[in-house]
Amino acid sequence: MPATHTQSVPRTSTTAAPAVLSLEARLAAVEAAMTVALDEAAVAYEVRTAHIPTTPVVLADVVTLPLTPTLQPSAPYASPVAALLQRAQQRLLIDGWCAGSQVREDGARCLYGAVRVEAAGDRSLEARGLEVLMDAIRADFGDADSVPTFNDRWADGRVPMRILGQAAALADNRGQ
Repeated sequence: MPATHTQSVPRTSTTAAPAVLSLEARLAAVEAAMTVALDEAAVAYEVRTAHIPTTPVVLADVVTLPLTPTLQPSAPYASPVAALLQRAQQRLLIDGWCAGSQVREDGARCLYGAVRVEAAGDRSLEARGLEVLMDAIRADFGDADSVPTFNDRWADGRVPMRILGQAAALADNRGQ
């Protein structure tokens, strides 16, 4: 019987050996996958909650610190209208804020009442201060028709006092 020779042909694998990734490469891949997952979750959240009406929250209205008499006022503004609005804000910090009247029996005042008393009878200064205050109110809220109307819509003085501070900064930026 003739001897048959079987040739063994080496088989080549069509799959390559798995590449070994460095730690940085693996972390980058995981970060990319997480970014995609978070982006998809954000889109899903927006789609699922688009029908829910929301009101934006200003962090300054939520985070408050107790006011104590030891707090020192910031440096006074040089321009007259900015200084007036800053004094009105300090008056509210010290005497208190109120809604529904210019001044209460305990000395608390509304925005208009604080500006008026700090203007000390200077009607021109008072009018310019109230004008800048309305500009600040309209910049954030847009729908107020007067300072007293805006003041009276709040249950506490956080937002009105914040707007008064913003108005003082606005007047200072304008050089008023």
